[in-house]
Amino acid sequence: MSALNNFEIKTLLAHLWKDYKVMTPQAEHIRELLEERGEVLENDHIALRTFNLEPVGLKVLERVFLDLGYVYTGEYNFDKKKLYARSYSHPSGEFPRIFISELLTERLSESAQKIIRKIVSQVRQGTTGKHLLYMQSLWPKVSLEDYDALLMESEYAGWLAAFGIRANHFTVSVNNLRTFGNLESLNGFLESRRYKLNGGSKPIQGHPGQYLEQSSTLASRIAWEFLGGVIREIPSCYYEFAIRYPVPGSWRLYDGFVAQSADKIFESTDVNGIRQAS
Repeated sequence: MSALNNFEIKTLLAHLWKDYKVMTPQAEHIRELLEERGEVLENDHIALRTFNLEPVGLKVLERVFLDLGYVYTGEYNFDKKKLYARSYSHPSGEFPRIFISELLTERLSESAQKIIRKIVSQVRQGTTGKHLLYMQSLWPKVSLEDYDALLMESEYAGWLAAFGIRANHFTVSVNNLRTFGNLESLNGFLESRRYKLNGGSKPIQGHPGQYLEQSSTLASRIAWEFLGGVIREIPSCYYEFAIRYPVPGSWRLYDGFVAQSADKIFESTDVNGIRQAS
């Protein structure tokens, strides 16, 4: 892999993190807490959301990472949430995994599809994947009415309409932490600092038998401006934590994702769940 590609990956990841930490104040705070303990954080994976429509679909986004040397590692279906996703890893192991999901727009109601197609139609044709990843303001602000209408059918659709294509979450690699022996101890530390975790009393998704355990905070709530200058506080992004286990017969850590666990992690931005936990 060329030094130029490595530089481009680092530049893109730095851009995504810079935007993400503005959208997710808790992530920077948690990072600082862990660094105060002497931890040097490594990122397990980054997740991106999009619609399955041109020119913003998953295949447009994945091309950026494939061109930079990433390789496809798996696909995942979330029928209830009407989502399809793929994952990618970099052969060097130097860079975080990428998880890209897209909303299967055609499975929503005609009224919801109309709103989404109106939104996406405002993205210039010929827009490249790099444009999508570097320019979060791809379409004008949506109306609060459209946001609420989409939210009624799909939390994912409402989130994406409001925030556009940007990192939905970054993920701390628990394998690389030195002062926490497992995910339970990290979760306890976060809860002692009054961070609310997705899943309530059962925050850990997955188990060692699946070679992957994950937990996540509930999304930060931020004041967001909609069309016409209307302001509402809504869930933005969250911070995730993952520990991977070796695949039997190999010293290599499991490199993919568990669909059942990812399905639950998606709910970290769920409006009702966050409201009940507040």
